Formats: sequence, structure tokens, C-alpha cells
Amino acid sequence: MIQVGIIGATGYAGGELVRLLYGHKDVEIKWYGSRSYVDQKYASVYQNMFQIVEDVCKDDNLKQLAKEVDVIFTATPQGFLAGVLDEEILSNTKVIDLSADFRIKDVATYEKWYGIEHKSPQFIPEAVYGLCERNREEINREKIKKARLIANPGCYPTCSITSIFPLAAEGLIDMDTLIIDAKSGTSGAGRSAKVANLYCEVNENIKAYGVANHRHTPEIEEQLSYAAGCPVVLNFTPHLVPMNRGILVTAYASLKEVKKPDGSLGLPDAAMIRAAYDKYYQDEKFVRVLPEGVCPETKWVEGSNFVDVNVKVDPRTKRVIMMGAMDNLVKGAAGQAVQNMNLMFGFDEAEGLRLVPMVP
Repeated sequence: MIQVGIIGATGYAGGELVRLLYGHKDVEIKWYGSRSYVDQKYASVYQNMFQIVEDVCKDDNLKQLAKEVDVIFTATPQGFLAGVLDEEILSNTKVIDLSADFRIKDVATYEKWYGIEHKSPQFIPEAVYGLCERNREEINREKIKKARLIANPGCYPTCSITSIFPLAAEGLIDMDTLIIDAKSGTSGAGRSAKVANLYCEVNENIKAYGVANHRHTPEIEEQLSYAAGCPVVLNFTPHLVPMNRGILVTAYASLKEVKKPDGSLGLPDAAMIRAAYDKYYQDEKFVRVLPEGVCPETKWVEGSNFVDVNVKVDPRTKRVIMMGAMDNLVKGAAGQAVQNMNLMFGFDEAEGLRLVPMVP
């Protein structure tokens, strides 16, 4: 049994962490951290936890917490962890950060896109990007197992990278032509009050936001550059849709001329494209490659740690359409963090995450 602390336990991602970890047979939650609700009962903030969680919320004293637990989850705004992390904390406990503070390896890029100074750049090189399925040589899981600090991926990047990675890694698409169109439910914007997220603003509406400057762009570019083996610059446009949970990604790219199995040069056909997804995901627990012709839908992954992906070749335009759907609060945040924790402590990777998607 390991002891766990959560900083930011009353946000949406933090609340989802509590829900998932409560059902984990090898975990005890010792610390429910929340700057906004100190000394209030956790179940008074999330009434679904009534008679389940009796603890009160504590402050965000990371130094004290690090002495009491085996791992800390930080479901906090950008800049929080970078502002307090030091060697003493990491020598006492492991940290899984759900913010963007340690996802991007170039400090200048982080500071440009997030508009804040990074206070602890010395820890960026050792932070492991916690997307288990991001593998070219099956090395990422081994890095996660040995890590002290995990940079848990963003929700849009998780769905985007998972949908595109096999074709980028196999060199089957022209990365210069890549465009990502994504839609998310309102929980992706967090639990704090914002006029743009009020019911009357969101209901019966869909809108693009962060056009050409969304801060998840450099994270997606960096990880797909790793996959492709070359710098990647792309267009990423997110949209807000009137639902609680879910992300749907539809990405487009031109096919690239390659050497085919018979030795000839030409554009990859549907069989080659499909084979790439099978190569990378056939043994994955949480990435489901759907049958040919079945498009991913958010309702078929809601409440689960699954990412559903599929792909369609358009011979008329010589392009390929890559699609993915997932729950932004589970695989896009808390579920992925638990998956990383399982690897770090030698548990079954799926422990606490055997969640059947909720329907309807």
C-alpha cells in the first residue's frame, strides 16, 4: 500500500484523481490539498463523495507533504509546481505533475507560449513525458518506471499524438502538411468560474478558440518531432462544444511517397496505413484501433481510460484522415496520471483503470 497526496484535489482533474485512486487496491490517499477549501470536508466540495471520503482539505505545503507520502499528484495551474519544486522534495517523494510545467524541454518555448517565467528549469531534463504509448523503441515505459518526476501530458496533446504517432513514426505522411482540428467539452477549461463557460454561453453553440496560438501547440509539435525524427510545425485549432467530457481529434496530412513492400515507390495504401497502427497499438491496453470504417465517438470512451483511434485514406486527394476520441479528464488527465503511477511503483498498468465506458 502506497501513500498518496493530491495538490489541487478540488479541481476537475483532482476530483477525478480522487475517484480513480479510491478504487485502487494498492493506494491510500493521505492528503487532499486545496488552497480554496482548507479545513472544509472534501465531501462538501464534491457531494458524490459523501460517506465515502471523510477527510478535510489541507493546504498545499509540498515540503511537508513530501515527507509523508510516496507520490504527489499536482493538479495545479501552470507555474505552481515549477515555483516550489526543489531537490529536497524530489529526494523524499515522486511527483506526477498534471500541469505543463515540465512537458516542454525548451525553457524559452515554455515561457513564450505560457507567458510566465519558469522557476525551476534545472529539473526539465530529468522529467519524463508520461505518455506510455509514445514508443518508437519501447523505451518510454522504462523511463517512466525509473522517474522521480513525470510530466503528465495535456488532454489535446494526448489525443492528437496518439491519433497521429504511427504514421509520423513510420514516415508515411508529409509532416509539413499536418493540420489538427479538435473539439473538447467544457470540463477541459477547469472548474473556476469563467464567463465564456457559463451555460448560456456554451449551450447550443460551438466555437474555435486559441486559433494559431493555443498553448498545447508546442507540446504536440515537440512530441511529433520526436516521432518523425525531424522538426514539425503544424496548425492546431481547438473548439469548445456543449458537453461535459470528451475530446475528438480529426487530423489531416498528405501521404508521402515511400518504398512499398514490393519494392516499388508510391503512396502508401490503406493496408500499409492500417499496418502502422497495428504495429504500435496491437498490444496496448488503452488504445483501441477501431474496425475499418468505424469513426471514433466521444460517448464510447466517456468515463474510461481508452483512446479510440481510426484512419481513412482518401485516394482522391492523396491525403489521410486520422481520428481519435477520449475522455479529457481520464486518459487526458487523471487516468493517465494513475497509469504512470502504476508503472512507477511496479503495479499492473491497468490497476484502478479497468473502467467500462459509460453509456448513455
